Amino acid sequence: MSQARTTTDDIVAKLWKECKTLQSAGVSYHNYVTELTFLLFLKMLEETDQENRLPNGYCWAELAKREGVEQLDYYRAMLLSLGNAKKSVDPVVLAIFTDAQTHIRLPKDLKALTTAIDKLDWFSAREDGLGDLYEGLLEKTTSATKTKAGQYFTPRPLIDAIVRLVKPQAGETVQDPAAGTGGFLIAADRYIKDHTDNLYKLKKAQAHFQKHVAFVGHEWVQDTHRLCLMNLILHGIQSPVGCEDTLSAAGGDLGQAEVVLTNPPFNKMTGTVSRPDFSVTATERVGPMPFLEHAVRALKPGGRAAIVMPDNILFGNGTGAALRAWLMELCDLHTVLRLPTGIFYAQGVKTNVLFFTRGNTDRANTKAVWFYDMRANMPAFGKTTPLTVEHFAEFESCYGKDPLGKSKRKDQGEAGRFRCFSREEINERGDNLDITWLRDESGDPEDQLTEPDDIVAAIIGHLRNALEEIETLTEEIEPPAVEEVA
Repeated sequence: MSQARTTTDDIVAKLWKECKTLQSAGVSYHNYVTELTFLLFLKMLEETDQENRLPNGYCWAELAKREGVEQLDYYRAMLLSLGNAKKSVDPVVLAIFTDAQTHIRLPKDLKALTTAIDKLDWFSAREDGLGDLYEGLLEKTTSATKTKAGQYFTPRPLIDAIVRLVKPQAGETVQDPAAGTGGFLIAADRYIKDHTDNLYKLKKAQAHFQKHVAFVGHEWVQDTHRLCLMNLILHGIQSPVGCEDTLSAAGGDLGQAEVVLTNPPFNKMTGTVSRPDFSVTATERVGPMPFLEHAVRALKPGGRAAIVMPDNILFGNGTGAALRAWLMELCDLHTVLRLPTGIFYAQGVKTNVLFFTRGNTDRANTKAVWFYDMRANMPAFGKTTPLTVEHFAEFESCYGKDPLGKSKRKDQGEAGRFRCFSREEINERGDNLDITWLRDESGDPEDQLTEPDDIVAAIIGHLRNALEEIETLTEEIEPPAVEEVA
């Protein structure tokens, strides 16, 4: 492990130790990271000489030097001012602190936290990358609250594998309509920086585009939006990611992009889609299917996308079948990666990654679909067997170097993980994309689980799946409303 990585891990460990202390005071993991977002942002402004962005003379030094109730009162007043549009004019400061409130109730706990932050090796932290430090904290939160946190945190090895295959380029707009904590946008930025000598190979205007324009998205949950903004800022990205609902009219404001990368919420939510430009999922409840329609519409001709979708999108009837047929008409759905269970917040949730390219015409763009089965005969992923980049190596080799999925590929037959099915074969299946051929001889991976958190996550996942299937069945068999005739 590199010295930089070691230093970052040490700092994360020190901050996380304070979280364990605050748990006894009733501060949850998620609230702790939100609290750290406020405090680290204030400290970061001091370290980078940007405290002029704060109103009313507020600053880290004034907060840190206070003691007892006076410090806690100052902190509460500070949060209110920073989130007040009449007092705070900096748009980033305002976005991070809107409706901000502290969950710290005891003065001694706030003092312990500000003291711990002041004692960190900030020189090393800046050298190593404050973004890596913050992402380390987000990963800690996810592992600590697996039954909930995965709704906004996609495993980094999966994100990195997807980005390596889609290959975002400098000058392209990259969009995530369900940004979460910004993982896809940050990974795309990192990939581009790695291929442009940290943007130094670009002209000044091109570098400005990458920092301020290239990455766009929405995140509707306000607390998660805060984490997203902080994550982007610490990685040097100042592009607009709004706290908006993509499945409302505001989603159209995202415009079109060359690249769409996203992992939308898996479960259906209350309320229906209110996008005037939608047709296939216009009357659907908010959930993964409308996000798939958005991804198709958001792509420029020739643009490419990778989107994580639950299994039921591959085989559902009604709107699901119409959506798949529409997708394969307008786009070249060239690759489906069937992901193993247990890599998200719930073991029972089965997911896939759909890779597709928007066609230059709206007719018959999909000629064949390649499927990679990464689910059969795989271990149970969890705390004891974490997902790593090595698990994606074979799939990346099979996918090939062409981001449009046009590399020369070989069907591995019934004994292999990589197979091709023609559009005609899929049509004969009623456009059902739930295709399996490998016999899973490993038994139920969940039988291998030993960690209590993983077992609880599996149970919750199955319960959510069952509820989702019941709701879907109810919607399919429920007769349409009949209007009374006067």
